Amino acid sequence: MFLIQGHAQQPAHSNTIKGPGGSEIAKDSIEYFIQQQMEALNVPGASLAIINEGEVVYHLVRGYADKEQKVKVTASTIFEGASLSKPLFAYFVMGFVEEGKLDLDKPLYEYLPFEDIAYDERYKKITARMVLSHTGGFPNWRTDHEGGKLFISFEPGTDFQYSGEGYQYLAKVLAHILGTDDKGLERTYQERVARPLNLEYTKFIQDDHNMRNKARGYIDGRALDQHHDDPNIFGSAFSIHSEAMDFSKWLIALLDKNGLTEEGYKELFKTQFVLPDDHPQREAGVTDWTLGFAKGILPFGTAYGHGGNNPGYTSIFVIAPETKWGYVIFTNSNQSPLPMVLLQYLMRP
Repeated sequence: MFLIQGHAQQPAHSNTIKGPGGSEIAKDSIEYFIQQQMEALNVPGASLAIINEGEVVYHLVRGYADKEQKVKVTASTIFEGASLSKPLFAYFVMGFVEEGKLDLDKPLYEYLPFEDIAYDERYKKITARMVLSHTGGFPNWRTDHEGGKLFISFEPGTDFQYSGEGYQYLAKVLAHILGTDDKGLERTYQERVARPLNLEYTKFIQDDHNMRNKARGYIDGRALDQHHDDPNIFGSAFSIHSEAMDFSKWLIALLDKNGLTEEGYKELFKTQFVLPDDHPQREAGVTDWTLGFAKGILPFGTAYGHGGNNPGYTSIFVIAPETKWGYVIFTNSNQSPLPMVLLQYLMRP
């Protein structure tokens, strides 16, 4: 596929794509819609890929990676995927579960005690299953709370609380099991996931290429100071970087059920916690959580996905395994509604 700025060149016979419900959508109308919304929502740059029947049928890059320097987004531009890290990490973890190196239901402290929360005996009940489904009781981040001390909000396994802290604990446990450190986790992820799926730029710990090509983040149109990601931290909850075409290779692997066994996929996508009817995530169509994925019953069927928000960046992906449909979009705009607005547009009859 040949790509030019703001426009994906497609086969001449294919002027439309299918939305998640099967409706035909003109590619030109998608491009026009995105251009309008980026201007209205003050989104500097975006990278988008749409999958039909297990193949990327539309790819768009648009806008600026750096407005001040007039650097345009290209097919090589890298974005922070933020919490898109979590489902990819869950997929990575499931490989070790299948091999018997990690038990989803064995308390994590039996692998590696966690001094930061050892004062609360309830932590000894927290398992990998709870962490991956956000039912362990940890807050999202301890630093969001007065005092900055890690705590447990409820009896582990009995409620839902979205938590990056739990994912970081599980990453430490996995590193301990493997006898390695954060850099070693990245090397292992590259060996077991990235290289087999040909993910060239989808990394938890960034290399020089990703940093040179990284889009600058923006908050309310204001550019963030350029910063260098810590090359020593494997952020299982937050640090994935990628772009739409590269990340879509993993989504296609999910749709094709590659990389894990049939039983592994059943475990990965099995409901772990059903959200109460009044939960805020219900408004976005999320009904329950699996191991790392938000799940929803949408008008076109069952969908799995995840959103990502880091300061200056917003992203989302959604896949519908029954029809092998999916999409992923990365932006360099803080808490942008564009990804959800686009999904609603694609879902229209």
